[in-house]
Amino acid sequence: MGQQQQFDLVIVGAGFAGMAMLHRAREMGLSATVFEAGDDVGGTWYWNRYPGARCDVESMEYSYQFSEELQQQWHWSERFAAQPEILRYARHVADRFELRRDIHFKTRVTSARYDEQSASWTVLAEAVDGDQASQQVSGRYLIMATGCLSSANVPHFEGVERFTGDKYHTGQWPHEPVDFSGKRVGVIGTGSSAIQSIPIIACQAERLFVFQRTPSYSIPARNAPLDPAHEARIKADYPAFRKRNSLIPRGFGSEMPPNTASVFSVDERRRREIFEERWEHGGLHMMSAFGDLMIDPKANEVLAEFVRDKIRSIVRDPQVADKLCPRQVIGTKRLCVDTDFYETFNRPNVELVDLRDGPIERFTETGIVCAGTEYPLDCVVFATGFDAMTGSLLRVDIRGREGRSLRDAWEAGPRTYLGLGVVGFPNLFTITGPGSPSVLTNMLVSIEQHVGWIGDCIGYMREHHHREIEATAPAQDAWVDHVNAVAARTLYPQANSWYMGSNIPGKTRVFMPLLGFPDYARKCEEVRAAGYEGFVFDAPAVS
Repeated sequence: MGQQQQFDLVIVGAGFAGMAMLHRAREMGLSATVFEAGDDVGGTWYWNRYPGARCDVESMEYSYQFSEELQQQWHWSERFAAQPEILRYARHVADRFELRRDIHFKTRVTSARYDEQSASWTVLAEAVDGDQASQQVSGRYLIMATGCLSSANVPHFEGVERFTGDKYHTGQWPHEPVDFSGKRVGVIGTGSSAIQSIPIIACQAERLFVFQRTPSYSIPARNAPLDPAHEARIKADYPAFRKRNSLIPRGFGSEMPPNTASVFSVDERRRREIFEERWEHGGLHMMSAFGDLMIDPKANEVLAEFVRDKIRSIVRDPQVADKLCPRQVIGTKRLCVDTDFYETFNRPNVELVDLRDGPIERFTETGIVCAGTEYPLDCVVFATGFDAMTGSLLRVDIRGREGRSLRDAWEAGPRTYLGLGVVGFPNLFTITGPGSPSVLTNMLVSIEQHVGWIGDCIGYMREHHHREIEATAPAQDAWVDHVNAVAARTLYPQANSWYMGSNIPGKTRVFMPLLGFPDYARKCEEVRAAGYEGFVFDAPAVS
């Protein structure tokens, strides 16, 4: 294995979080190395190449803020950027800031162990293709930049190994184009990736069967080429635009800011006008049309019925429309954004298979059997989502004090302080970890806020000659209680969503993200200003 290299930071993941952390480390004069399982940068936008993959945050907001020159010089082509363009952006950033020289590609971190004597992490990484020897490095700080939606979830189905056709997962899509022309295709799932890919697959496939367990609410994207005048207006004062977004609970959307009034503060005609305006505008602004949509079940039902009416008006077959109409509280599961999703079910080659009438019984060599009926298939697309928030963290064997594993520490659900630190795991930072706003925000905003906080914290430690930082048990307990209390004041916990971990068998059901970016960012700043209150440092190192 050779001599073990030592670094200030060992960073796991070369998506947007890992690249931002590496850039910040360099600015601080710190040594850093990055391990990435893929053969290029981009993270989720490297792996998720399924047809129609597109960001649901507008392009002018879904980008880095750390370089004004980068903000001014990069031009997006569409209002909502597609995966290939976002990946080009990530590659451009890697090239522009010469990040690749510190990144080990096609290398997966398998374990990380904390050495209490040296106050450092020993990290073992293995080559994905097995062509190279394992690498073992040491780092003062371990930064987990593994992403919230990066561990694909493939449910077990009886007989799936017998199926002789092609199988794909939207989160692990081939790098070469997949042609469904003339094929009988089955898509399992109707979450975000399915809603984006189904309209495109339907245009190619001879026959498309959509296997739906729980319908999702989806809002039109209204995507279009990016208006040059709109781009110029934002770039004329990008910092102010970013500031306005940072004051919104989700960290984006200042162009159509939240309305804090109640659904019932206006009459039915005005209420519908507000909903219609946001429906026609497109994107993820519907849930902020009124201030009580995620608090009052009756208010929420008003919006839910508005969207169901839209589905009924689009889908011509009343029975199919009814099956596509969700009955759960709107917004408690990820709200989707689409282009012609509901219209696709008017196509003669598309059939909806409602698994509420009978679940998938088994795979055969040539298809899927549901409720005694076999659907003949040449290809199956698993649009079955991810082991969100904790999946990628727990796939690494992380062991802190006294060899205790993170998996054991989180057996009853993830527990963090600020979504950044974990009791018993000194010098470990989790970028956009559970207990932070992460997936309920513009991820780029949350990533940069965390990277900035971690950088400031490490700078403070160097200035004060500290070797270790660790969250305290009282602070962590209070923070977990706070996250749960905030969620309990809303309708979010009512749904069996991936926010709750409900899509993974055996995973403890607990609401993992924190609602409200501005309040969270203020709390992080208060902690920093108070000398990192809630964390404990070791005694100053002896030189």
